[in-house]
Amino acid sequence: RSEQLWHWLYVRGAADFAGMFNISKDLRALLSERFSIARPEIVEEQVSNDGTRKWLFRFPARGAGRPVEIETVYIPEEGRGTLCVSSQVGCSLTCSFCHTGTQTLVRNLTAEEILGQLLAARDRLGDFPDRNTPAGAILPAEGRKVSNIVMMGMGEPLYNFDHVKQALLIAADGDGLSLSKRRITLSTSGVVPGIARTGTEIGVMLAISLHAVRDDLRDMLVPINKKYPLKELLDACRAYPGLSNARRITFEYVMLKDVNDSLADAKELVRLLKGIPAKINLIPFNPWPGTNYQCSDWATIEKFADSINAAGYASPIRTPRGRDILAACGQLKSESERLKKTERLALEAMMIAGHGEA
Repeated sequence: RSEQLWHWLYVRGAADFAGMFNISKDLRALLSERFSIARPEIVEEQVSNDGTRKWLFRFPARGAGRPVEIETVYIPEEGRGTLCVSSQVGCSLTCSFCHTGTQTLVRNLTAEEILGQLLAARDRLGDFPDRNTPAGAILPAEGRKVSNIVMMGMGEPLYNFDHVKQALLIAADGDGLSLSKRRITLSTSGVVPGIARTGTEIGVMLAISLHAVRDDLRDMLVPINKKYPLKELLDACRAYPGLSNARRITFEYVMLKDVNDSLADAKELVRLLKGIPAKINLIPFNPWPGTNYQCSDWATIEKFADSINAAGYASPIRTPRGRDILAACGQLKSESERLKKTERLALEAMMIAGHGEA
């Protein structure tokens, strides 16, 4: 029976028990009485001109709590489709360049709620049997519509380790959703004790939100650095289980004008990462209301990338996606909901202008 249920849930994508025709009627009734496998409510769905989709999901109240909302972003490319998944409602890390970090942490998401984002996205994209693909949707040319997962949405995954672990192991199970662990990436701001556990207990790809090459600057940009400074963080990266040239760590580096974007910073970054199989993703900064930061100009970003590439590291510049729907890593959603339409349009224009031409 358990294998039948697993197949219905994660291969067929069933969202209720009633249609599980090879399970007895009495058992279906009992399951419906005691359990729910309903998807989260889709409060809003926005589709960017570039095909990026952003969902605002609402989960029901748990215990004495209240319903909560999070956002999930789908990024289609020619050869793959990536789902950016949230692990917490809000965030406790207060990274100074991140709008999500200005929002208080409400609670951790459960494994069910983390998986619910993936299941709901696959429903909407027609990625389960007997589901319709949205008309005019931009999707990968072939294969799965959701082929990759990145734990880069709201929250710090390693502060919700057990639920994230359970969700990702289910996502990777070969008898169900069957996503390759090499297509699942967990991003952390540097919760050092959880890094080794991620490698040994989950076995997925690792990304580090680095953003600075000096402790004094990283203390300001990513305050968890005060607890786990650069040396401790990078030592944990060097010891990451299974690390190899075929299984590199991705280092995320947001480009902030006149803050962390000098050629000296690029050279120090190369020095720090020596001996670590790595890729460095350069991220043009996404502006938000009240921020004191600006995005580095494009020429500066390209010179920074060239310096890293010359040292033998891959250093792609991330193309901003979903700018017209404020889908920049979930940073703007709660703020934009409080804006009047005219203010929201002005904010969208500010974001696009702040990026320049990609």
